[in-house]
Amino acid sequence: MDFYLPIAQVQINILTLLALSFAVGFLSGIFGIGGGFLMTPILIFLGIPAAYAVSNVANNILGISVSGATTHWYKKTLDYKMGMMIVIGGLIGSLIGIEIFKYLSEIGNINTIIALAYIYLLAIIGTIIFVEGVKELSDLKKKVIVKKKLHTHYWIHGLPFRMRFSKSKLYESALTPIILGFIVGIFASIMGIGGAFLMVPAMIYLIGMPTKLIPGTSLFVTIFITAFVVVGHSLQFESIDIYLVSFLLFGSIIGLHLGLKVAEKLNASEYKALLSLLLIVFAIFIGIETFILNSSTNILLTQPSGELSNLSLLIKKLAKNSPFVYAALSLFFVVFIGFVFSYLRELIHHFRYSKKENTKN
Repeated sequence: MDFYLPIAQVQINILTLLALSFAVGFLSGIFGIGGGFLMTPILIFLGIPAAYAVSNVANNILGISVSGATTHWYKKTLDYKMGMMIVIGGLIGSLIGIEIFKYLSEIGNINTIIALAYIYLLAIIGTIIFVEGVKELSDLKKKVIVKKKLHTHYWIHGLPFRMRFSKSKLYESALTPIILGFIVGIFASIMGIGGAFLMVPAMIYLIGMPTKLIPGTSLFVTIFITAFVVVGHSLQFESIDIYLVSFLLFGSIIGLHLGLKVAEKLNASEYKALLSLLLIVFAIFIGIETFILNSSTNILLTQPSGELSNLSLLIKKLAKNSPFVYAALSLFFVVFIGFVFSYLRELIHHFRYSKKENTKN
């Protein structure tokens, strides 16, 4: 099944795109990540221009994050106060990141720069988490009891504007999550990510949040950062393709909710070890596909054929003449779909619970 994307101006294989987005959504559900660090380099490698890959994956992440965060809201595994502090820094960082992306696009080699950024960040963060996770699993198997402080305190926690985060049972400087958000916002704009692969490790080791609150809070923060990135990219580069977003979103959300079920069965040490392996393996994959493989051969793009439909022409015209309206409609669409899927999941959960209770009685 082939389809021509009117904004990105490439023809794609829909089934392949749905399969890839499903896999990314599944991993997002398990680890509380938006999946941008997986999908963006995949799309670039498969032939989608970097500007379109970054902005449309960010839009897709928004839909996934809305759906995932809503589910965590139902479960009360989300720290809003901590999340909003990260969002404040994230919005500032996103502004700077968009300008950096613009500069890198103008000087050329944006694909290689993005690939290198992924390789270094994923490899470094993945290795740090892997060492810690494997050590914890080894101690569990040996039944070694390691006495730890409730939270490890670093110099950054003692900065001014200390604040109590009741949900996470923390008392530390509000500047800690704000600085984290600032860094995440920059990389989100440049790399087309929600920033969760940076945020999740920082929440574990730097902020010291309980593991059960991390996926929901991470997805909550991602909603605001990616929404800002989407609008910024739409106004600067006119690169949002609603068709591409729709295909990515449909596969991702289904995978997300299956991943959420799997995540419920993981303990903290298993969570860390699996996340680290995912980051390291994907860093290796990006390095191979960027510097070794011939990226001119791909399984996603096909030869364009036929003329644009009236709807495609209308979308292309709206994106060109009214980029802000087009971006707003795109945001509303993904947020609506995200809420609907999450609400349906909750209804199914209540139905099964009620049925089980009635059977007992």
